[in-house]
Amino acid sequence: MDTDVLICGAGAAGLTLALDLARRHIPFVLIDQAEVPFAGSRGKGIQPRTLEIFEALDVADRMIATGGRYPAQRHHDAGGGYRDEASVAANPATPAEPYGEPLMLPQHLTEGILRARLAELGHATRYGHALSGFEQDDCAVTARVTTADGEIALRARYLVGADGGRSFVRKTLDIGFPGESLNARAVVADLSLDGLTRDVWHRWGSGGQQISLCPLQGTELFQLQMPIPLTGEFDLSDAGLAAAIAARSGRDDIVVRAVRWRSDYAMSARLADRYRVGRVFIAGDAAHVHPPTGGQGLNTSVQDAWNLGWKLAAVLRGADDALLDTYEAERREVAAGMLGMSTRLLDAARQRDDLRRGREQQQLDLGYPASPLSLDERDDDAALRAGYRAPDAPLTGAGGQPLRLFSLLKSGDWIMLRYEPRDAAALAPRAGLRVITVGEHAELRDHEGHLRTVYGFAPGDIALLRPDGYLAALTHDERSAALSAYIAQSVR
Repeated sequence: MDTDVLICGAGAAGLTLALDLARRHIPFVLIDQAEVPFAGSRGKGIQPRTLEIFEALDVADRMIATGGRYPAQRHHDAGGGYRDEASVAANPATPAEPYGEPLMLPQHLTEGILRARLAELGHATRYGHALSGFEQDDCAVTARVTTADGEIALRARYLVGADGGRSFVRKTLDIGFPGESLNARAVVADLSLDGLTRDVWHRWGSGGQQISLCPLQGTELFQLQMPIPLTGEFDLSDAGLAAAIAARSGRDDIVVRAVRWRSDYAMSARLADRYRVGRVFIAGDAAHVHPPTGGQGLNTSVQDAWNLGWKLAAVLRGADDALLDTYEAERREVAAGMLGMSTRLLDAARQRDDLRRGREQQQLDLGYPASPLSLDERDDDAALRAGYRAPDAPLTGAGGQPLRLFSLLKSGDWIMLRYEPRDAAALAPRAGLRVITVGEHAELRDHEGHLRTVYGFAPGDIALLRPDGYLAALTHDERSAALSAYIAQSVR
């Protein structure tokens, strides 16, 4: 066996999965057919839920330091006037939700930070390695990989295709990718220019004549976005883009200095029929494509990988293989909802030039309450349910030091919170499970009551947190037979 997991595609999904496996000490190989890393800004928004994931991977602060806040949108009119409006919902951080607004960070910088963290953990992408074929049996996947030095064979226990909307892995598996064309085509480009301030996101026109120039935080560049006709050639040269800016903005004082990256694309909404065939999985754009409205693509892809990583690690360590079936069960439903939302936002942008984004796009309210991994023994009227995102909370250690609940998630373990228990712990210590007692004389204290309030805890209550920061189980009884069986079957 060459490795445990072969990851095909080193975009945001592939890198996130690689980082999660690396911190769990699971052997893997990460390949990408490109010769060099992607250099554009196609995805530039990191939503609050994704920032929580990146915090667990020890990269959130680096990203925040590199990027910046979304600027207001400035809608210029033909007479030289303008109006400003917020482009995203910005809320103050709370104890339960430490990130109140999206971060703007161009995709190439996001992926660069992920690669740097991966290097710190002793791993790197093998660029210029194209997956050219694979077969699987009951034990492993045998993959053929084409390199500059010829073809090599790799044998892995699992293969993950994070190889984009044209996924070779998905096509080889003959997984259906139904959906529809959205009759929209657009240009996106990263360029340096003179003549515009960087304090706002500049927009002109409406309908098919819209154009926007957004200052890309973390760089000196602007991102150009504009719809173009569905058919025919469009001039993507430096001169052609400069001419389009002048024509659609009505200004001749915007000077394009250089174009760093450019692309035109037709929009569609598609969702794979399956996410798993045997020992092979698909994730990210290989599983779902959609319009860029709402800033959901990179974020949904990262969260696919975050859902899959700990499950692969658990099965590789002896958990039942059925755990891997919950990846599709949980993530495909989320992707279906995301496709619908992105399409609605595209319609709003077309019809009303409305590009505002709010809480629905921040992904904090997504969860898996219907998942077979969700065990809830509390009353149905409880505000917090198994399968929901586990809220953060400030706590204090027995020695007086402040601590956040989220800091515990960096271990990658299952976390069982015992809130003001009346008796000694009922469970014997076991690998992969951290049992933490919260109480006046316990290892952690909830002096301000944030944990009690947001979790709806009463003395003796138990919350079991999955390694990906979702609530696995909620119960009033630490000796619950269902809880014991759950832990025995799932925790590795």
